[in-house]
Amino acid sequence: MASASGGAPPGPPPATRILVVGGGYVGMYTALRLQRKLKQRLRSGEAEIVVIAPEPYMTYQPFLPEAAAGSISPRHVVVPLRRVLPHCTIVIGEARSIDHTKRTAAVTTLASGEDGTGALEIEYDELVLAPGSVSRTLPVPGLADHGVGFKTIEEAIGLRNHVIEQMDIASATRDPAVRDAALTFVFVGGGYAGVEALAELEDMARYTSRYYHNIKAEDLKWILVEATGRILPEVGESLGRYAVRELRGRNIDVRLDTRLDSCEDRIAVLSDGSRFPTRTLVWTAGVKPAPLLAATGLPLDERGRLVCTPRLTVEGTEHAWAAGDAAAVPDLTAGKPGRTTAPNAQHAVRQAKVLADNVVAALDGGPLTEYRHSYAGSVASLGLHKGVAHIHGRRLKGRPAWLIHRVYHLSRVPTFNRKARVLAEWTLAGLFKREIVSLGSLEHPRAEFELAAGRHPQPGGDGCQ
Repeated sequence: MASASGGAPPGPPPATRILVVGGGYVGMYTALRLQRKLKQRLRSGEAEIVVIAPEPYMTYQPFLPEAAAGSISPRHVVVPLRRVLPHCTIVIGEARSIDHTKRTAAVTTLASGEDGTGALEIEYDELVLAPGSVSRTLPVPGLADHGVGFKTIEEAIGLRNHVIEQMDIASATRDPAVRDAALTFVFVGGGYAGVEALAELEDMARYTSRYYHNIKAEDLKWILVEATGRILPEVGESLGRYAVRELRGRNIDVRLDTRLDSCEDRIAVLSDGSRFPTRTLVWTAGVKPAPLLAATGLPLDERGRLVCTPRLTVEGTEHAWAAGDAAAVPDLTAGKPGRTTAPNAQHAVRQAKVLADNVVAALDGGPLTEYRHSYAGSVASLGLHKGVAHIHGRRLKGRPAWLIHRVYHLSRVPTFNRKARVLAEWTLAGLFKREIVSLGSLEHPRAEFELAAGRHPQPGGDGCQ
């Protein structure tokens, strides 16, 4: 069996080994349910669940904007896998390739580069593929040098620190051009991630500006760039228009039907001819399936997702299962052939339950269940006390929608421990003032020591600067 640190491969396989690739929504929830369903078999050694994840935690991504704004502590946005999956073997690493004909996965771990032994080869009987997605980037000149994403807790906290640091630069500089660039924040992508991140950070920065003697809220320039004619398409057209009006009412420049053509030399050039010198470019323009899928030899659709059946098995393949962002799962409630479920947390959590039950049923020789779930609706935050919601056909906006947003996600965040901590932080945030401290030095903890030792600290890798 693999050690908890992931430094060694699992030992001789038990009667049944289930390999779960991915520690996100689908990976964690599937392993959690399998752990409950197979409790006796896990204890007796008849079965083993191995979870491969690049990080030792699952990130609850809907809370990333609030973590960036300081409403929630970063450690409460993540769920430690070893705590919630005590009866599973956790291997911290990345699956590089999968040979399903041999039922083996090649996995690199944190120790692979240290001990020189190369990738681990882990055998399995049942394969659950849930590697999730990565940011979908385009060949925009300068994007790789100056852009930053918004999919991980590290990116969210780094962006918070960066925004406050830019305000410090703007407050101290004597150069008007530097000040203007420091106070210009460009977000590309009008989906959940882009809109919620911009709205929460604008709220935070506007509040923070009151503590600067020479920066006013109206000095900050926030720009949202969206290639289509609407934002937040999940909540419907009318609420999308309301969200645009709400953001523009806060002096946020929303550019629809507009693309980012270049961001070389820290200048954001838009397709409408506008040019904005900026030190902050946040890219949230979509996601794509994890690159691992191309190294599995399993059937993929035109978007690079695994082709799945309604039972969450991989099409035409035995002993392989998938769900979530990496899977094209038929939507049986849509009433239209070829329609697949949306790649969101709502479907991922429900699919994980059906997937785990079907894996257990397959082991026991029982019938499999088809995944069928009608879309209940969508909620989105537009900053503190502001939001939009489309729930079971009802449209809400403002404070009621914001409250529903919080209640819904509080009910969905895993473990009672995290629910209690998040609720406590929201309560305290309502009683006390916001924290306005930047802890950017956390990203380079050795810089001070290197300076004391006579070495000049190496420039950081902050993509925003």
